[in-house]
Amino acid sequence: MPPIKFVKSPSVPLEMHKVRIVQKLTLLPIDERVAVNREAGNNAHLLKNEHVFLDMLTDSGVNAMSDRQLAAMMAADDAYAGSASFYKLEKKLQEIFGMEYFVPAHQGRACEHLLCELYLKPGQFVPMNHHFTTARAHILKKEGIVEELLLEEGWKPQSDCAFKGNIDLHKLRAFISEKGRDAIAFVRMEAGTNLIGGQPVSLENIQDVAQICKENGLKYVFDASLLADNLYFMKTREEPCKNMSIPDITRRICDCFDIIYFSARKLTCSRGGGMCFRHESDYTKIRELTPLYEGFSTYGGISVREIEAMTIGLEESMDEDMISQGPIFIEEMTRLLTDKGVPMVTPAGGLGVHIDCSQFLPHVPPLQYPGAAVACALYLVAGIRGTERGTLSEDRDENGNEVTAKMELLRLALPRRVFTLSQIHYAVDRILWLHENRELIGGLQFTQEPSVLRFFFGKLEPIGDWQDKLVEKFKEDFGDSL
Repeated sequence: MPPIKFVKSPSVPLEMHKVRIVQKLTLLPIDERVAVNREAGNNAHLLKNEHVFLDMLTDSGVNAMSDRQLAAMMAADDAYAGSASFYKLEKKLQEIFGMEYFVPAHQGRACEHLLCELYLKPGQFVPMNHHFTTARAHILKKEGIVEELLLEEGWKPQSDCAFKGNIDLHKLRAFISEKGRDAIAFVRMEAGTNLIGGQPVSLENIQDVAQICKENGLKYVFDASLLADNLYFMKTREEPCKNMSIPDITRRICDCFDIIYFSARKLTCSRGGGMCFRHESDYTKIRELTPLYEGFSTYGGISVREIEAMTIGLEESMDEDMISQGPIFIEEMTRLLTDKGVPMVTPAGGLGVHIDCSQFLPHVPPLQYPGAAVACALYLVAGIRGTERGTLSEDRDENGNEVTAKMELLRLALPRRVFTLSQIHYAVDRILWLHENRELIGGLQFTQEPSVLRFFFGKLEPIGDWQDKLVEKFKEDFGDSL
């Protein structure tokens, strides 16, 4: 897409859509935010949405749908078996991904469950660029072992590496040589690595890993949930892709994999998920499990209305105007914050902006969850809900010891076509104020700690009275402002 230049005003991201349906927002007074945050156990996942002003928790299932998607939902075929809506979706996936076989599932983590149920044996390894929380949980539940082989640049919050989500090819070859083919269930590649700042993978790296898998007879699996953002970065950052269309890049990617799975909550701005297969043998095995866990193979636990929306969403994910909207907003917000000295993950990735909380709060140790502390502080002073991606998002090891994350991040997701630039500027203003007063922020400790995926349901409390002091400073500086 050619750039749009501003002559008389500063350049800003320009939305290539108009707003047709709106939803009212409410910003609670700060004393009420304090009360509901305490009731939620200082866990953003446990806040009620009615208490949130700007919900930047995730992009999952909260991207804005298009008018075409909403219209398609009205034409759904409600049949339990053999729904025409399913066959539309199957045909669209065959057209875009180039894979003949498709099984729907209620979302991405359901696909992870089926993959691990079928292909993973206890003690086997799953090498990958980086884990996603539920992917790792399913692997561990089956007594498998996650092996992250991320490029070293990927562990650096600030870098000029364009594709920090790449697999290190030398590490992969050495790992296969050391463990042997039989010890490896499959190799997993994740687009737009979620937990390290939405960092993309390159087409070249995907192809190189595919060649290594082929040489060693290993199954190659792709999590395409964040494919749309990753396509934008390939198109704009990877030289061979700059003269290719988005559908052409997509097909080059898909040609490398044996199995592709995705969460439609991310990829298609709807709900649901699914798995595409290159080989009929894989398809047949997974399809046999689908009625047991998901439902019949032509709906897979998804409303057929959502299946209609998925079909249109996939088609729209091939539109450069659509897939660019999230990344350019994220890049702009990241720039506004880095220009004022806030430590951010750079280069800006997909999904959202990511604050480097180990630098934001150097006085708060990892075991006091600095990412979660900044998340709480931001909710208190702004009514904005984000999510921690750091040590809190890790689970304890088999001996009950804490596992310290390599990065301590606060992710502020920017779902596609949801927020306006004025809302982005409001968020930036409150983050800048928080950064100026960061010495007031302290750590957190658990009062209730689940054993699996503790960041979803765990409850915490502040260590000391730092939240009271932060609120007092807010009232001093902002007066009666919300």
